[in-house]
Amino acid sequence: MKLENKKALITGASRGIGKAIAGLFLAEGAVVWGLGTREPEDLPERVEAAEGKLHWISADLSNVETVEDVAAAALTDAGGFDILVNNAGITRDNLAFRMSLEDFRRVLDVNLSAAFIIARTLGRDMIRTRKGSIINMSSVVGIHGNGGQANYAASKAGLIGLTKSLARETAPRNVRVNAIAPGFIETDMTGALGEELKKKMIDHIPLKRMGRPEDIAAAALFLASDDSAYITGQVFAVDGGMFM
Repeated sequence: MKLENKKALITGASRGIGKAIAGLFLAEGAVVWGLGTREPEDLPERVEAAEGKLHWISADLSNVETVEDVAAAALTDAGGFDILVNNAGITRDNLAFRMSLEDFRRVLDVNLSAAFIIARTLGRDMIRTRKGSIINMSSVVGIHGNGGQANYAASKAGLIGLTKSLARETAPRNVRVNAIAPGFIETDMTGALGEELKKKMIDHIPLKRMGRPEDIAAAALFLASDDSAYITGQVFAVDGGMFM
């Protein structure tokens, strides 16, 4: 039990990577507060299976004016968090010269601004208690860029800069901040891609397969646990060797 009795807030926990992280954290003994835009259909089953250790928060992170109140309420309810996983993210893809300012701003609001606000709110308490691990979900797109995703790439690159800056500020108080940069992962987001495009992308992955949400969850568990007690300010690419 690597996370026994630790409390974790995980955003974007309704499906995909966030759901996998929540499930693994629960299996490793954590008490989890999952946050999503709406309750997932299987929430009753997940709550029952977690035996009271899974709590749910429904909130729209695109409304940055209310994010701090949501984070503060979760902090009060939990009585403090040991772990924060900023995983929530959206896409609004288009070529940059066709992209509306509204779509650019909305992606940055959810993917970056909300992550900053939640990290600031929970991080203050972690600094006070001199313990904590913050994990920001970036992307290989935030490192290397991608055509048609200027907003998404900018938000994920911003998370890397935020991670490194927060790590420098919080390290003296024993709070660690790291990022994970997933590659091509089997989620609803990638499920919308055509088979031909998927094959072309897999051809560029040395391990010759798409990643699974569980692959990212395993990396998150490492960064959340005491196994990574001497690691902060790092970006872990989990991409099957796509960008060696």
